[in-house]
Amino acid sequence: SYTTDTKSREENKKTLENLYSLSVDITKIRRLKEWVLLQDVAYVKEIAGILQEMGADETTVANIIERCPEAILHTPAEINSQRALWQLVCQNEKQLIKLIEQFPESFFTTEYQQNQKANILFFQELGLKNNIITRFLTSAPNIFYNPVEKNKNVIETLQRNYLNLGGSAANMKIWILKLLSQNPFILLNTSTAIQENLQFLQKNDFTDQEVLQLLSKLKGFIFQLNSTTMQKSMLFSKNIFQCSDQELKQLVLKCPALLYYSVPVLEERLEGLLKEGISIAQIRETPMVLELTTQIVQYRIKKLSALGYDIKSGNLESLNGTKKDFEVTYGKIQSKKERPIFNPVAPLHIED
Repeated sequence: SYTTDTKSREENKKTLENLYSLSVDITKIRRLKEWVLLQDVAYVKEIAGILQEMGADETTVANIIERCPEAILHTPAEINSQRALWQLVCQNEKQLIKLIEQFPESFFTTEYQQNQKANILFFQELGLKNNIITRFLTSAPNIFYNPVEKNKNVIETLQRNYLNLGGSAANMKIWILKLLSQNPFILLNTSTAIQENLQFLQKNDFTDQEVLQLLSKLKGFIFQLNSTTMQKSMLFSKNIFQCSDQELKQLVLKCPALLYYSVPVLEERLEGLLKEGISIAQIRETPMVLELTTQIVQYRIKKLSALGYDIKSGNLESLNGTKKDFEVTYGKIQSKKERPIFNPVAPLHIED
């Protein structure tokens, strides 16, 4: 624990000298985390030495310390342990130093080393590839802070439910690994929350097969929801589209966003579409358009309108999909428009 009482303390002169010698921009540290400069003990030279040993040049070392000043408050022993830990999943030190430069905060969080190690080994046993585990370490580091038993518990709950819903034992491992790769944050949920959300879907007459379908489509995001928000979103959609429970179910299967997004988000997106002159009937026909933000919809409509394509009279399929999908659709409409119409019976005017 470091003191953050900045008024009564002065900056540590030795720390400043050592940082200057490494060409670190101290004004950046003062602006970001001045309290680091006030600590009585700092390991500037030692941490820089470890980073250089791993292959970091002077610019890289300075960059890492500027972005994560508290790195210099860790003991060399702590950093060497962390280095050994990350080497379990990194191909070499060149890759490791690249990761540290990109995600210094993730690397210099050393309080949970035992949990981190146990979780890395558990993920390897589970069959996750090392490149996926390194991605987790950098983009979802807090899943490694959990005790390994908690993560095991969540995985076991998912496996049990997958089989109970009719998933095959042969496909279970692939399903779990895919789900984790798409959304590692499901591990931050409790087993109880997962169970409750699945029960909510079953109570709303989704068959086991449909629940499985939704889990795959939602990439595990369903586990970050709760039954209250899902209920509100479904009720909102039912009122807007004026449909029966059965029709609503089909809409949700077509577009899981109706379950995932909160009422304010759905309201805002609907409003944006209606302002563009799109009807509720069109949205009901292609509900996936609600997965797009209002800004994306406006941009795509503008581009299509420039080609003379009237979205109000057509279907909304042309708006859908990822950026890549839209570019393909746009390209097709564009080439269709540019293609000259050839009339085989029109007389040809040929100059003599």
